[in-house]
Amino acid sequence: MTAPEWCIRRPVAATLLTAALAIFGGLAYPQLPVSDLPVVDFPTISVAATLPGASPDTMASTVAMPLERQFATVAGVSSISSTSTRGSTSITLQFDLERDIDAAAQDVEAMIARAARALPPDLPAPPTYQKVNPAASPVLLLTLTSPTRLMTEVDEAAETKVGQQMSMIEGVAEVTVYGAQKYAVRVDADPNALSAHGLSIDDLTTAISSASVNRPTGAIQTPTRNLDIEVDGQLHDAAAFRRVVVAWRNGSPIRLEQVARVTDGVENDQTRTTVDDTRAILLAVQRQPDANTVAVVDRIRDALPRIQQELPADVQMNVMWDRSQAIRDASRDVTVTILLTMALVVLVIFLFLVNTSATLIPALALPTCLLGTFVVMAALGYSLDALSMMALTLSMGFVVDDAVVMLENVVRHMEAGADRLRAALEGAREITFTIVSMTLSLAAVFIPVLFMGGVVGRLLREFSVTIAAAILVSGAVSLTLTPMLCSRFLRPTPAVASRPRWIRRLDAVVESSLRGYARTLRLALAHRGLVLAASILMLVGTVWLFARIPKGFIPDQDVDMLVGQTQAIQGIGFDAMMAEQNAAVRAIRRHPDVVSVTSVVGSSALNTGRLFVRLRPRAQRRLGAGEIAQALRRSLDEVSGLRVFLQSPPAIAVGGNQTKSQYQLTLQGTDTRVLYAASDRLLARLAKLPELQDVTTDLEIADPQLSVKVDRDQLASFGLTLDQFESALYSAYGEREVSTIYGPDDQFQVVLRVAPEFQRDETALSLLNLKTSAGGEVPLAQVARVSRQAGPSAINHTGQLPSVTLSFNLAPGVALGDALQAVSREAGALVPASIARSFQGVAQQFQGSLQGLAVTLVLAVVVIYLVLGVLYESFVHPVTILSGLPSAAAGALVTLWLAGLPLDLFAFVGVVLLVGLVKKNGIMMVDVALAAVRRGAPADAAILEASLVRFRPIMMTTVAALAGALPIALGLGAGAETRQPLGLAVVGGLLVSQALTLYVTPVYFLYLDRIARKVG
Repeated sequence: MTAPEWCIRRPVAATLLTAALAIFGGLAYPQLPVSDLPVVDFPTISVAATLPGASPDTMASTVAMPLERQFATVAGVSSISSTSTRGSTSITLQFDLERDIDAAAQDVEAMIARAARALPPDLPAPPTYQKVNPAASPVLLLTLTSPTRLMTEVDEAAETKVGQQMSMIEGVAEVTVYGAQKYAVRVDADPNALSAHGLSIDDLTTAISSASVNRPTGAIQTPTRNLDIEVDGQLHDAAAFRRVVVAWRNGSPIRLEQVARVTDGVENDQTRTTVDDTRAILLAVQRQPDANTVAVVDRIRDALPRIQQELPADVQMNVMWDRSQAIRDASRDVTVTILLTMALVVLVIFLFLVNTSATLIPALALPTCLLGTFVVMAALGYSLDALSMMALTLSMGFVVDDAVVMLENVVRHMEAGADRLRAALEGAREITFTIVSMTLSLAAVFIPVLFMGGVVGRLLREFSVTIAAAILVSGAVSLTLTPMLCSRFLRPTPAVASRPRWIRRLDAVVESSLRGYARTLRLALAHRGLVLAASILMLVGTVWLFARIPKGFIPDQDVDMLVGQTQAIQGIGFDAMMAEQNAAVRAIRRHPDVVSVTSVVGSSALNTGRLFVRLRPRAQRRLGAGEIAQALRRSLDEVSGLRVFLQSPPAIAVGGNQTKSQYQLTLQGTDTRVLYAASDRLLARLAKLPELQDVTTDLEIADPQLSVKVDRDQLASFGLTLDQFESALYSAYGEREVSTIYGPDDQFQVVLRVAPEFQRDETALSLLNLKTSAGGEVPLAQVARVSRQAGPSAINHTGQLPSVTLSFNLAPGVALGDALQAVSREAGALVPASIARSFQGVAQQFQGSLQGLAVTLVLAVVVIYLVLGVLYESFVHPVTILSGLPSAAAGALVTLWLAGLPLDLFAFVGVVLLVGLVKKNGIMMVDVALAAVRRGAPADAAILEASLVRFRPIMMTTVAALAGALPIALGLGAGAETRQPLGLAVVGGLLVSQALTLYVTPVYFLYLDRIARKVG
C-alpha cells in the first residue's frame, strides 16, 4: 500500500499526524531567534597595549613584534594585523571559521603571558584582549549627557555604572567609550620656575609618586584585639597635590604649586564627543562574534531601566541608534510578504481551477509546509534571518507545486467522470512517481551548497537547508494530506453555464492559450532543427552573459545610519581638527534626511575622527542611505581641510582591518622604502580610476616630528645616562602617569607634562634641564641637537611584515567585480614583484566566492542529472528534463542586466533555485510521454499529448512560483534592497523559461529518444 492510499484509507490518522506537525511547528516558531544574517562571523580577538608617550616606532618594535611572534604559534590563526600609533598598539587576530573562540582566547592569553618578558618593563598594564572584531559595526549606540554636571562626572557614570554593567551582559564583547573624560589630576610644569629653584622634571616625578601611596601597613596584635593600621597616604584631588613638597631650599619648602599648575582635569584632553552641538559621552556596544544581534540588544534594553535608576537624576541616557531595529523591521515586512505570497498563490490556484474546494486543499498545504519547516529550523538551531526568510517566501511559490500537481490530476479524473474517492486513488497512483521525482531532484539542487566553505558557504547553508526542508515537507504533504483531502472534500467543478461571466471569460482565455500552444508546438516539432539550434545558441549566450555580467557580493542594507571616518593633514593640532570636524558636521546636518550627527575626535590618531549620522526611518524618506551618502560627499567638498569617508554599516565584518573605506588591498614587503614608494604610486593611480571613490591609505609617514640627536660623550661627561635623558623627555612631553589615585570603584591617574604654553615649537626643548648626580643642572640643548623631520604617525604590520593597506569604495553603479579587476590591473602594472599584494576582508572573500559559486552551479546541475538518471533509469532523458536550464539562466541574467543590478550572492541563489524550478516542467511532460511510449505510442504523438495534458499544471505551478517571487522582485518592505536581486532573477528566469521550455523540451525528447533507441 502506497503512502497516498494509506492516508486515503485512514483519514483520521493522516489528520492527526498533520495536526501534530502543525502543533510542533507552532511551538517552534516563537523559539526561532531573529537575526539579519546567519552567524558567519570569523572568530576574532583584538589585543591592545598602551605605553603613553611612546612613538609608533617604539610601539611597533618593542610591543607589537614580540606579541606577534607569539601569536603566530597559536593554532588556527588565519591572519594577524597590527597598528601601532603614538602610545598604543592594537593587534587583530582572525581565526579559521571552525575555531572555537573561547579556546582561542585561552591560547591568546597564554601567549600574552609568554611574551611578557620581552615587553617594555614600564608598560603601565599588561596587554588586554577582547573577543571582538574592531572592524565590526556596533549593535547599539548610547549617549550620556547632562546640562549641569562636569563631563568628568558624566564619564564616571558612563564607565562605572553603564559600561561595566553592560559588559557583563551575555553576548556583549566590548563597550567602547568615545570622548572619554575620565578624571585625572593634571600637573603642568613650568620649566622656568623649575630652573629658578634648581629643580628638574624628574624631581617632580619622584616627589609626586612618593607623595601619594597606598601600601599595606599591617596590623598590631594585642593580647585581646587585632588592630589594623590605616595610614592616610592617599591624596585625592588637585588641591591636595598642590601642597606636595618637591624640595627644600634654605629651610623653606618648595611646593608643587610653585613650579607647576595643578588642576582637576581629564586623562586625555585631546578627545571630544558631541551630539549635534551638545557635549556627550558615547558608548558603542559591540557583540561577540557568535552572538545574535537582536538577542543581545534585547538583553541590554531589559537592563537599561535598572541602569538609568542608578544614574544621577540630571544625567540623561539615550539610545542614539539600535542596529536590531532594522532587523526587526525587515523580519516584520518579510512576514507580511510571506502572507501576501500565500494569498497570491491561493488566488492563482483558484483562477485556474475555478473550484473553491479544490482551492482550499492546497491552501491548507501551504501553512502545513511552513510549520513543518519551522520544526526543522528549530532542531538545527537556525534563525529567522534575511536568507532563511527569503527561503520561506520563495518556498510559498513552489512548495504548493506538488499539491497542485496531485490536485490537478485528481480533478482531471473527476472531470472524466470518476467519483472523488476513485479519482483520488487513481490520480495519486499515477502522479506519485512524478512528485517524488520533482521533490528529490529539487532538494538535490542544494546538496553542493552544503559542501561550500568559507563565509559564502556559511551564508548559503542556512538558506539551502531551509528551502530543502520546505521542499521535502511539501512533497510529504502532497503525498499524504492532499490526496486524503481530495478523497473527502473535493467537489466537482461547476458546470460552465453556472459559472460567473468573468470566470467563463478566464476559461476562454485558458482554452484559447491551450489551442494556441497546440498549434505553435506542432509548428516547433515540424521545425525541430531550428528549435535545437536556437537552444544551443541560447546556451552559448548564457555562458557569455555569465562571464560578462557585473558581479557583486552581499548588497548593503539601509539601516537608517551612515558611519564615517574623517582624516585631516598629518600633524594637525587638536583645536584645528575640532574646527574642521565641526564644519563637516554642519554640512551634514543641512541634509533634510539627517536626524542627528554624533562626532568623535581624538579616539585614535589626532588627525582622525568618527561620525555617526542618524537618518530618518526609510519609510519617511525618498532617498536610500547610499544615495544620501553620495549627496553628502558633494556637500562635504566645501570642507577643504578634511576628507570624510561615509558608508552604510556593512552586514558582516569580514577581516579585522579597520579602514576608512570598505574594500582593501594590502601590500607587504620587508624593504619599507620600496613598499612605501610602490604604495604611493598605486594610490595616485587608483584615485584616478572612474570605478572607485574614497581611495585612501593607512600609510602616514609625513607626521611632523622632532629628531633629537644625543651627544653621548658629552652626556657621559656630566655623569648622565641615556635612560635619564629619555626619562626626562617622557616626563616632560609624554603625558606621563606618575601616580595613581585609588577610589572606591575606580582608579585615577596623576598626569605630568610641561605646560602647553611651553610646547609651541621645538625651541621649548631648550628650556628643559637635566639634573646630574652632583645636583647640578645641564640644559638639554647642551647635550643634544634638535631638528625637524617627518616620520610615521602609525606603523602597520600584516602577517608580521610591514604593510600598507589601500582602501576604496565603489563609485555609483559600479559592481565589485569590475572594481577589483581595475585595481588588480593597476597593481600588476605598478607594484614590483618583491612586494606581495592581496585583497583583504570583503574583497578577498568575494574573489574566493567567484570560482566557488561557478563550481557550485555546475555541481547542482550534475547532481540533478544523477538523481534523475537514477529515478528514470536513463542516461538521456535527464538531459531532456534539464534542457530548459539555459533559457532560465539567460532570463535571470538579462533581467538583472536591464535592472542595472550585479549578479550578487543573493541573485546567484536565485539562479541556483531556477535550476530546480525549471526542471519541474520537464519532469511533468517526460513522465506522461514515457508512459505513452511504453504503451506503444509513437514518440511524436506521445510528447505532443504529454505537453497538452500537462499544460495546465505547468502554467499553474509556474504562475504560483512567479507569485511567490513577485513581492521580493518588487522590493517591498524594509531591507528589500538586499532581497530584490534574488526576486528579479527568479521572476526573469521563470518568464523566459516558461515561454521557451514548452517548446524546447519536446524537441529534445524526440532527438534524445531517437538516440536512446539507436543505442539501446
